[in-house]
Amino acid sequence: MKTTADAVIVGGGCMGCSVAWHLAQRGITNVVLLEREPQLGTGSTGKNAGGFRHQFSNSANIELSIESIALMKDFEAIVGTPIDFHQDGYLFLLSRSANIETFRKNVGLQKKHGVDVRWVSNDEARELSPGLDLTGVKGATYCPSDGVADPNGVTMGFAKGAQAKGIEIVRECEVTGARLKGHRITDVRTSQGDISTPLLINAAGPWAKSIGRLLGVDVPVEPERRQSFIASPPGGGSWDDPRNAGRVPKSKILVIDFESTFYFHREGGGLLFGMGDPSEQPGFDITVRWDFLPKVIEVAMQRLPALSDAAVSHAWAGLYEMTPDHNPIIGPSSDVDGFYTIAGFSGHGFQHSPAAGRILADVIAGRDPKFDLRPFELDRFAKPVAQGEGNVV
Repeated sequence: MKTTADAVIVGGGCMGCSVAWHLAQRGITNVVLLEREPQLGTGSTGKNAGGFRHQFSNSANIELSIESIALMKDFEAIVGTPIDFHQDGYLFLLSRSANIETFRKNVGLQKKHGVDVRWVSNDEARELSPGLDLTGVKGATYCPSDGVADPNGVTMGFAKGAQAKGIEIVRECEVTGARLKGHRITDVRTSQGDISTPLLINAAGPWAKSIGRLLGVDVPVEPERRQSFIASPPGGGSWDDPRNAGRVPKSKILVIDFESTFYFHREGGGLLFGMGDPSEQPGFDITVRWDFLPKVIEVAMQRLPALSDAAVSHAWAGLYEMTPDHNPIIGPSSDVDGFYTIAGFSGHGFQHSPAAGRILADVIAGRDPKFDLRPFELDRFAKPVAQGEGNVV
C-alpha cells in the first residue's frame, strides 16, 4: 500500500468507486481507495434492489437522476464494462387523495426537467404490470425511462476503470484515525499503516458518521435496515412458465405501492419484493426479521395476489444511510480542510452514484461542477432542517 497519496477514499461501494473513476478521468491518479471488507460493494451497494428512477420530489435529485441514468445507459461505451440495464419503468400506485395532490406537484416538477412521466389509468397500470389488484388505487404515475440495473456491475466497472488509470484499491483495510495539523488533514491511519495525504473522502455509506467522528466532524447519517425477499411460484420453476402467465409482469417494471412502501420487480425467474417497516430503529443489524415477513405478505397479497401462494426462496437485509432531510451530503467540511463527504443518500445512492461521483471529483479537481450543491452541503444541518426528499421508499 502507498504511504503517500493525493487523496484517500474510504469505502469501496458504488459511491467510492465512482469518485475514484471520475478522479482518474481528471488526471488525479495518486489515490488510494480503502475497503474494510474482503470484496468491494458488499455493504449497502450489494444489498439494494438495483432500481433507478427520475420520479423524485426534489429538483436536485431529479438532476442527479438524469445525469446518472444517461451514463448507466451508455456504461459500456463510457466506462468500458457491460452492465445489466433495463428501462422498463417505475409504476407508483397512490391510494390517498393527499398523496395524489403531492404527486401532481412532483410530476409537474419532473416535466419541467424534461422527464417523460405520465399519469396512467388503472387499466393502463394493469397492462403495464399484469396481475395487479388495484382495489383502492386512486391514481398512478409511470416513467418509462426508470428501471433496474446491476449495482455490482456498476461498482466493479468504476473500480476496474480507476485501477487501469493507476488508482490503488486496498481491501481488508480499516481506517482507524487521522492526524490533523491545525484544521487540515495530514495523515490517515489504517489497519495496514499510515498514509500521508491532504484529502480524505468519506464514502463509507451507513458508517459515514463514524468516519466523521475520527476527525471531530458531525456527519448526521444513521443506518436503517431494509429487507428484500425473493419469491418463487408455487411448485417451483419460473414465473415465466406458461402456467403462471398473467400472474406477474414479464418485464422488470418496478411497482411501488406508495402508502405502504411495498415494492416488487422481476429478478430472473423469481420476484424480488420488500417493504419498509415504520417501526424500524436506527442500527447496524442486518439479520433478516422473519417475523416482519407476514406483515409484508399481508400487503403483498392485496396488491399482487400471485404472492399469496408463492414460496420465499431467500432473503437478505441491508442498510439505508439516512440523513434528517433524506438528501445526501456531497462536498467539503467547513471544520476540517481536506475532508469531503459523499454519503447519506437515504436509499437512492446506487442510482445517483455516477453523477454524485462526477460532481465531487470536479469539486476536488477545482472545476466548476455545474451543479448547485447547496441542498447537499454538510453545513445545512446547522440550521433548521429544510424540506428535503419526499419520495423515499
